Amino acid sequence: MKIEPCDYRVQPGENLDLTQRPTHVEPVYDDKKDYKKLLREQVGDLSELQRLHYASNKYALLIIFQGMDTAGKDSAIRHVMSGVNPQGCQVFSFKQPSAAELEHDFLWRTVKRLPERGRIGIFNRSYYEEVLVVRVHPELLKAQGFANDVLAGQTIWQQRFKSITDLEAHLHLNGTRVVKFFLHLSKQQQRERLLARIDEPEKNWKFSVADIKERGHWDDYMHAYEACLSATSTAASPWFVIPADDKKNARLIISQIVIDSLQNLDMHYPKVSAARRRQLLKLREQL
Repeated sequence: MKIEPCDYRVQPGENLDLTQRPTHVEPVYDDKKDYKKLLREQVGDLSELQRLHYASNKYALLIIFQGMDTAGKDSAIRHVMSGVNPQGCQVFSFKQPSAAELEHDFLWRTVKRLPERGRIGIFNRSYYEEVLVVRVHPELLKAQGFANDVLAGQTIWQQRFKSITDLEAHLHLNGTRVVKFFLHLSKQQQRERLLARIDEPEKNWKFSVADIKERGHWDDYMHAYEACLSATSTAASPWFVIPADDKKNARLIISQIVIDSLQNLDMHYPKVSAARRRQLLKLREQL
């Protein structure tokens, strides 16, 4: 089964309804052995493209992962990027903002971590938390020093959407390509994964009481994601809704979209001038 990135893309201006987007689709692999083979091939392709990306030094690639707890963000990053040279890749996980970070605008702490040209930057959660978690828990805005009249209105979310799309448009104009993945998990599948964190001792460390608390806001989060993805998926910086009930399938889809994103860039290995080539040949004789 061929992976078509457009099947998962949120089109600009689309009024997204997540109930119409599947959390499980027909697998693109036949069995576990076939999955490992396909992922190995994709990892190899991605490794080759990453080397070209690093050598070309013309673009940066920012990959953003968002999703509910247990959606598989960590494992997707670990498996998909397993063959990438760490020298050309940086991963940052963004959790609750620190007191110092709250003294700045909501984009500040993530902008500091943007990838350089030639590198791939991965955000495990991102500035989008400020229109997701904070929207579901508006009391968090009080810690950000906003006036009461601002907190009472809904325009703050539209303002933040505009700040985000303006930032991503600016990044695109300056050579940073942004690809965003929402791992779309069903509530039932999340329950099974949370139970596994309790039932399997080696996974106990992953379980948090906060996971149960946030699960109680499931519908609010889905509405927040629908508004966010609808407002911020653009032609240059698209969102992809990835069915996440099957982790293996999700990894293969994500990997292919990343490969396609790199293949669409105008990248070439640096050309060696005739003078440099003559110099290299002379140096070769000395070896």
